[in-house]
Amino acid sequence: MRLTAVVALLVAVVLVAYAVVVRAGPPSEEDLRRAAGLLGKQELLIGVHDDNPEISLLDPRTGTFSGFDIDIAYLVAADLGFRPTEVRFLAIESEDRGKMQARTADGSGFVTVDLVVASYSITEEREASPDVTFSAPYLRTDQSVVTRRGHPRVSTFDDLRGRRVCSISTSTSEGPAKQAGVVQANRLRTSECIEDLLAGRVEAVTNDAALLCGFVARDAKRLMAHDIGQSDEERWGINTGGNTALRDLVNLSLYDSLHDPADRRWEDAFDKHLRPTQPECLPQPVAVDQQPTNVAQVDVRRWPWE
Repeated sequence: MRLTAVVALLVAVVLVAYAVVVRAGPPSEEDLRRAAGLLGKQELLIGVHDDNPEISLLDPRTGTFSGFDIDIAYLVAADLGFRPTEVRFLAIESEDRGKMQARTADGSGFVTVDLVVASYSITEEREASPDVTFSAPYLRTDQSVVTRRGHPRVSTFDDLRGRRVCSISTSTSEGPAKQAGVVQANRLRTSECIEDLLAGRVEAVTNDAALLCGFVARDAKRLMAHDIGQSDEERWGINTGGNTALRDLVNLSLYDSLHDPADRRWEDAFDKHLRPTQPECLPQPVAVDQQPTNVAQVDVRRWPWE
């Protein structure tokens, strides 16, 4: 009887302790999934670019997307519990990344996406928007300049003072170029800037190196990259649109990817899409070839006893 009483007491203590942990402790992964609105969700909508080779490019013949951002999106989606067939990519323009508004597949309208994985640099100004909630960074790169091959070396934006330079209106590259006194001829899409460059309508294009090097590698006979020595690096993050629970789950995925030696998905994506562009992009580094380490551990309970 004494033994039974002791066992009963221990069970009661454990149950009370568990209840206290569940109520007062960190959320479980299921709690985060519920708060993020993922439970029962049949499809994950992700806004991506559709015109950037080796980053995020749509093949019009097959309707499929490929590139580094696409592989990162699949990495995160898998950790959120979605199979590749349950992920739908929708083209999003740079100015719509903060609003989470991507075009519908038939181009007839817009739809709010769950995630934006579209070379979106983390900045204080963007983070101030109520519609922008960045994950930890998943890529580090620099600003760069691309010209037609044979152009004199460009070492700083000052070398382009008074020249027509194309950038994206919402790009972080726009500010430094404007301060240097270039004549801005901005477009909505990087591919349109490259078209203007090849047609001779502008003298240079500026944007993130990881974006531009894909274009240079694809057309190295006509394009060349320049390392302009900008000290401020670009850190790409995933926008969860104000959904902080989803942000925590994305960060959990990035943290596990970083700290699990057996998880080679990030490295495989870099080796497949970005590393091959480096030889044609010299002297400009394409990007840092290691996953960013400033991914904080997410306070989440994965097991009942935690």
